Amino acid sequence: MALLGLLASLTAPSCGMAGSIDEQDSATRFSIEMAGHRRLARVMAEAEYRAMPFATDGCSGGLSPAWRAVADLLPSFAEIHDEHPPWEACCVTHDRAYHAAGGARTAEESHRARLAADEALRVCVLETGALRSPQLVETYDVTDAQITAAYALISDAMFNAVRLGGGPCSALPWRWGYGYPGCLWPN
Repeated sequence: MALLGLLASLTAPSCGMAGSIDEQDSATRFSIEMAGHRRLARVMAEAEYRAMPFATDGCSGGLSPAWRAVADLLPSFAEIHDEHPPWEACCVTHDRAYHAAGGARTAEESHRARLAADEALRVCVLETGALRSPQLVETYDVTDAQITAAYALISDAMFNAVRLGGGPCSALPWRWGYGYPGCLWPN
């Protein structure tokens, strides 16, 4: 998407355009997401803000099961990194917010709560890296800066993945508000 935006900005005529391609793209994404938050707010109100019982898959997108599979195959990996992703607690906390739509009651509250939950996930993964850094520096003979950079990549990838694939009313099992009935189609 970023590459397409860059190409579009390089080839688009510059005169007479209101706002940049990035601003237009951001406004379009916001408009689409807010429509989902409005549908979700209606569904939540109809359910009297009572979500189904909480359930989690750890880190979504197959990350936790893949990590366990690698840990099962490579005992030395599990010895250093455990049988679960070291940031899995961050994912479960994130899932709690996603399950109940952050306790929001309005579309605007829902939007703000989702962004806050996604940013909290990013920060939690970074903090996990900081806590693990001394062990990883010694184990792999790398610098603290390298561990920090690696965890920054991981946390950014996770943030971008949940922003892209976790919107409300998407019909995905890990969507924002997944504790409430689906709301893919507008009423």
